[in-house]
Amino acid sequence: MVNDKGRKSLPPYVSYRTFRNFVDGLQLGIPARIDRSYWGDRYSGSTGTQLMTALRFLGLIDGNGIPTTRLRQLASAKGAQRSDILKQIAYTSFDFLSERSLDPQVATYAQLEEAFYNTYQVTSDVARKCIKFFVSLESDAGVSLSPFIMKKSKTIRADSVRGKTTKKTGARTNRNAAIPLAADPIPAQIAWYEMVLAKFPTFDPTWADDVKLKWFEAFDALLKRGF
Repeated sequence: MVNDKGRKSLPPYVSYRTFRNFVDGLQLGIPARIDRSYWGDRYSGSTGTQLMTALRFLGLIDGNGIPTTRLRQLASAKGAQRSDILKQIAYTSFDFLSERSLDPQVATYAQLEEAFYNTYQVTSDVARKCIKFFVSLESDAGVSLSPFIMKKSKTIRADSVRGKTTKKTGARTNRNAAIPLAADPIPAQIAWYEMVLAKFPTFDPTWADDVKLKWFEAFDALLKRGF
């Protein structure tokens, strides 16, 4: 998909569960415009922005956040009808599907990575998140992906879970470490986190999608550290 500036839009990299829960919530009513005032009380700034990126990429809202007919159909659909709509969304949104440059039913995981790189220039962790969303979307639509893609996806997911467990264990151990008694005092007139945040660049909505993504990932990291 190409954005208004003629650049390839960044594929969805938000959690598919977040996307699915959001769409399901629209069954209670769809607002005239989907903006921060609508989702701000449920999602953090970065998650909400990632969600909006996904909705635009999938053609569910326009550039101004106005819901499209496709979103209204998806929100009210159930069962086989919902699966058919999801298939249409995936087919028309991901260029390598509509251009038939990749057949996900026989492709390897590496070929899928190459398709994302060649089409959207995403790599490393960003590509992994994009592929994870794509695999979940196709699976939710009832599309049978190749066993090579599914096996590798499960392996990557398992490695990610193990990595998080290791980090949590390490953090628990570190809490028992001795705290130095002597430390340089922090000036009372300004909190330490304010000094750090003062060094953080101000978000600019005119940045390219990849720069925006790096900013949000860095900001998320700060939030997780208690900023």
